[in-house]
Amino acid sequence: MFATRSAATWQLRTRTLELGARTLIMAVVNITPDSFSDGGAFLATQTAIAHALHCLDEGADILDLGAESTRPGSRAGGAPGSPNAPAVSADEEQARLLPVLEGVLRARPNAIISIDTYKASTARAALAGSAEIINDVSGFTWDPNMPSACAEARAGIVLMHTRGRPEEWRTQPQLAPDALIALVREGLATSLATAQQAGIPTQAITLDPGYGFGKRFGENYALLTRQPELLALGRPLLTGVSRKSFLGHTLAPLHGNAPSPIEQREAASIAAMVASILHGASIVRVHTVRPAVEAALIADAILAARRSESDSNHS
Repeated sequence: MFATRSAATWQLRTRTLELGARTLIMAVVNITPDSFSDGGAFLATQTAIAHALHCLDEGADILDLGAESTRPGSRAGGAPGSPNAPAVSADEEQARLLPVLEGVLRARPNAIISIDTYKASTARAALAGSAEIINDVSGFTWDPNMPSACAEARAGIVLMHTRGRPEEWRTQPQLAPDALIALVREGLATSLATAQQAGIPTQAITLDPGYGFGKRFGENYALLTRQPELLALGRPLLTGVSRKSFLGHTLAPLHGNAPSPIEQREAASIAAMVASILHGASIVRVHTVRPAVEAALIADAILAARRSESDSNHS
């Protein structure tokens, strides 16, 4: 049984997107030296801009620019000045990010750009530079100033569920499926309430279950299976399963019982992405755009046929 993906409006900073009729593709642009998926490949400003424009040419609807890695084991999310302060300061993050944002919009003024950050100061700077969306992997839990920064700019928001901080992920205990889905649902509900209390309109928010973010390997499949339950929170879902470690571990039997190399997870990424669409995702975050666009068209056709069949049965 496939999930019912309702039509919804996503209110961004200066425009709106209609969700539900077809899956939207969000392309990852990592302006980092150490991201797990492509660390260093797009750190240079002009290289990142060229990659972003290529993603748009291949059919991406949204670009998601990020300048700090949140890979497992990183110090992302720590308080500035603390022993666990982020390895990337807000100043360094903005120095990497803002020239790329400016360059992309100079070439494609109508591009829809999301900023992958949990720092309020970076969000403010990027929104002032005409970004439309803030994608906060912490769901407004790591920087108390983030909700007001987003509310003031009237940004579109992605609130992700993260269990703990990256440096804690490898040591967290395994959760049973019921406990896991309850944890994710309660965490997203809390983030949604925080956003609403800050004056962010509900229509500006999408929710992300946070695959790989504090979920142990098998837990991600349990979460994917029960993802439709998160639709009860009343907002569209965005999912990011591309190249994640849980896929590499599943492919281990094909690679001498070692996790598959990241560059050999593309087919698995597409398979998991399609499953997430059939289980209710309206937006998918991907590293390789063209295959994702094609696969999403097939998944959308399946959902459309399912809706048509359901309508016929009820007529």
